[in-house]
This record gives sequence, C-alpha cells and structure tokens, in this order.
Amino acid sequence: MLFYSFFKTLVGQPVTVELKNDLAITGVLVSVDQFLNIKLDNIKVVDEERYPHMLAVKNCFIRGSVVRYVQLPAPSVDMALLQDAARRERQQPAAGGRK
Repeated sequence: MLFYSFFKTLVGQPVTVELKNDLAITGVLVSVDQFLNIKLDNIKVVDEERYPHMLAVKNCFIRGSVVRYVQLPAPSVDMALLQDAARRERQQPAAGGRK
C-alpha cells in the first residue's frame, strides 16, 4: 500500500513509465489504483523511431504487471514523507496472522 499511496500524491505530475517490452512512455499521471495500474494523458513515446504507430496515441492505460520502471521528477519526491510512511508501515503488525 505504500507505493499506491505514494503514487496517488504524484497525480498531475509528469512521469516516464518503462514497460517490460522496452517501450518507454512519458506523460502526465492521471490516476493509479491499488494494483499500480497507471493512466497517462498527453503521452509521448521516448523512442518514436522504434514505435511510430504510437505517435497518434494521446492517452493510455498501463496494466501494473507490465511496468518495469517508473521514473519520477526529483522535485516531486518528498523523501521525508516517504521515509516516514515506510517506517509506519514497517511498525504495523503483519496481515494474515503472521507472527
């Protein structure tokens, strides 16, 4: 849930998503869900020569299971908030009855 909460704070920010098939797409983050499915607007393909068929696409939905990396602009990342959230998540008891 940490990454889901973190990505929700980045809605409206430009991000670059690299897929497992090596396609990299830059766009404005519109939404993200608990499965880390991503919706982008105003997209551009990083390597337009390799993927010319993507030039006409202006927005997309990316299934979370095909994402390799998400690149974020450094000023958008609040490290103190992220570290604090990671500490709080670590302190919570494990779900499912594990001890």
